[in-house]
Amino acid sequence: MIAWIIENLATIVISAVLLIIVAAVIVSMVRNKKKGKSSCGCGCAGCAMNGSCHPKE
Repeated sequence: MIAWIIENLATIVISAVLLIIVAAVIVSMVRNKKKGKSSCGCGCAGCAMNGSCHPKE
């Protein structure tokens, strides 16, 4: 088992780093969605669907 881990250590480390990056992107997207921010970062002023995705109360 330890021999397999040592042989595949580079793959394991790269996979872990990529998993952390993907998780950080997802967390960031969820936080932005909760704050009412656009996913593209440009805002909704020029968007044709402005009133649909962020309805005002």
